[in-house]
Amino acid sequence: MYEHRSQKILPIHQFYQRVLKNLLVASVILGISLIIGVAGFCLSAGSTIIDAFHNSCMLLSGMGPVLNITNTTGKLFSSFYALFSGVVFITNIGVILAPVMHRIFHRLHLEDNDATSQSK
Repeated sequence: MYEHRSQKILPIHQFYQRVLKNLLVASVILGISLIIGVAGFCLSAGSTIIDAFHNSCMLLSGMGPVLNITNTTGKLFSSFYALFSGVVFITNIGVILAPVMHRIFHRLHLEDNDATSQSK
């Protein structure tokens, strides 16, 4: 997926394409997670679609739940969805930052190789 440390650094236009691809992947993950949340809150807590969407968005963004859920099934779903949302949040941060961090480390490695080869 990414270039090896012995390869040249990716041209800027291809780097931007990689960033856009990763943003698309993160958006798909987020969209699927929202669908799971909306369906779960509608079915388990009896929420309206807009309330379920609002609660799912708040949980996925790390802000916390906004609905007052009274039944056991809804509370269980909300608990597991909150844990799931935390993992999705961290995963999306990793997916979004991966190309940028790889480029930074690749540049540092290339500079390190240049400095080592010049000192010999």
